[in-house]
Amino acid sequence: MAADQRRPGIMRQMRGAMMKYMPLMITCVEFETFILDYLEGSLPPRQRRIFELHLKMCRECRDYLAAYKATMGVAKRALKDPSDGPPDDAPEDLVKAVLAARER
Repeated sequence: MAADQRRPGIMRQMRGAMMKYMPLMITCVEFETFILDYLEGSLPPRQRRIFELHLKMCRECRDYLAAYKATMGVAKRALKDPSDGPPDDAPEDLVKAVLAARER
């Protein structure tokens, strides 16, 4: 197994640190802080372009965004129709988090 497969978090941190010094680039941590605004369409045009540039260059953040969208979809469906139940392949910790949020 390659080192980058065993420690994806470290590789992501290293890549994010390198991207920090590129013009018009954000780090992976900064990327995560903008996700909700990006999905809601509330990022200003310049920040949106920078976010999308990072998205094009960083596979891990593309994967993270896809997982974020999937999680939001599961949560919305669970809140909309609680009797529907979670999908069969939903991670158990995600199901617990959605149920806890629904009870609040």
